[in-house]
Amino acid sequence: MILSTGRVLRLVFPWLILPVLLSSCGPTEPSSEDRPNILFVFTDDHAVQAMGAYGGRLAGLDPTPNLDRLAREGMLFRNAFVTNSICAPSRAVILTGRHSHLNGIRTNRDSFDGSQTTFPKLLRRAGYQTALVGKWHLKSEPTGFDYWQVLPGQGNYYNPDFRTPQGETRETGYVTDLITDKALQWLREERDPDKPFLLMYQHKAPHREWAPGPEQLTLYDDVEIPEPPTLFDDYSGRAGPAALQEMTIARHLHLARDLKVFELVEPSAGGLDRDAVRLRDRLTDEQRQAWDAAYGPKNRELVEAELDGDDLVRWKYQRYLKDYLRTVASVDRNLGRVLDFLDERDLARNTIVVYSSDQGFYLGEHGWYDKRWMYEESLRTPLVVRWPGVVEAGSENRHLVQNLDFAQTFLEMAGVDEPASMQGRSLLPLLKGMSPRGWREAIYYHYYEFPGPHSVRRHEGVRTGRHKLIHYYDSGEWELFDLEEDPHELWSVYGRAEYEPLLKRLRESLQNLKSQYKVP
Repeated sequence: MILSTGRVLRLVFPWLILPVLLSSCGPTEPSSEDRPNILFVFTDDHAVQAMGAYGGRLAGLDPTPNLDRLAREGMLFRNAFVTNSICAPSRAVILTGRHSHLNGIRTNRDSFDGSQTTFPKLLRRAGYQTALVGKWHLKSEPTGFDYWQVLPGQGNYYNPDFRTPQGETRETGYVTDLITDKALQWLREERDPDKPFLLMYQHKAPHREWAPGPEQLTLYDDVEIPEPPTLFDDYSGRAGPAALQEMTIARHLHLARDLKVFELVEPSAGGLDRDAVRLRDRLTDEQRQAWDAAYGPKNRELVEAELDGDDLVRWKYQRYLKDYLRTVASVDRNLGRVLDFLDERDLARNTIVVYSSDQGFYLGEHGWYDKRWMYEESLRTPLVVRWPGVVEAGSENRHLVQNLDFAQTFLEMAGVDEPASMQGRSLLPLLKGMSPRGWREAIYYHYYEFPGPHSVRRHEGVRTGRHKLIHYYDSGEWELFDLEEDPHELWSVYGRAEYEPLLKRLRESLQNLKSQYKVP
């Protein structure tokens, strides 16, 4: 007679049966203490140049002490990039772990299909409590969240509206403060302490029109912001699209909407656009009084100075940068409130804090503001991760990573299996100080929104640790940059004979990545 394995166990080792039976019932859900909480702090258009921990010309202004604290207590990624440098597409990539052509959001005009798989849905299914507060910017209603309050569209800096499952409400105050208030309220009152949580704490700032909060209106008034060496770039060393854009500080920043100089704009001539009117009309009497006290004297000085040419460009740069950094300062101050709360409630030791932005931004480099390009300032995004007991404090990483990797990273952090449809790689080995074999040697980028705001032509390309190849496929133009020899990307070496072997390898890499990511 042949005995089954189970019968042998029962006859010979009866004390093994109970644990075997228990294990066969499936895995038990780990307690919230076993699984880390995840706080994902996300901003809009925050350039690495405006974060102290990354160094650079603005670091001496100490713009981000709380973010710099995160970097000291966690890992800072030096080579974090996006797949498509524009707001909605970046957010869709992060949620789905899939490139724009697969998740359906190629441009800001597209509406997100909330039925597709996202990492918050998978975490929720695995027992996490999920919440979202702040900027959403994906048109459709959020899905996969137990709790959400989001700004409609871009939202407003002052007295913003918030969308909730119950409808839309308007609240008095400054948007960065209000978003933080809502995040803290959820942590105090709505969170289930018996479950691990995912909180997506997402700011509008420092998105255009860079309206500072009440406490930052005069910050940097007595400071001269250092200029980038390419502020007066003439675009002569690149392909045609670099000169065809509409995002220069000199010609395209609006005096009223962007620079808050209503005194030089004649309303009857159509100079006050709807965004400028909306900003002023939303202010309460008290807010308007503080606003006018801060900007009025400085604006009168400009009117009296009668600047033109390069002098006016330099003035515009100073006003733009100061307002941008003021909105960043408000984000940083509010992040400090949240970090203090985690410390006070003994949540910090079991909460992973991840900070990033939807893309980089131009802070005067090449004479520009905005993003969209595959050039470094908009391609690169800040990324900092603090995870006590796992991530070495004060560590840095230089592997090539992308926002495409975030979804799988969050899932592996929580012990949740990733779906085969996701296209990135979990950053967990990097966070643990490893250097995985076969890590990517190049990233793929694709920008689609043309015709569109700022007139940046469609392009795709690859970036390695040292080189970058960009293809403007509508016009058939190419650019090739050696980032060690030309870190400001002023001179394309495409077409030079000595770069032909490199060009061949990069073109092969581009085609291989397109095949890997199923690009049509």
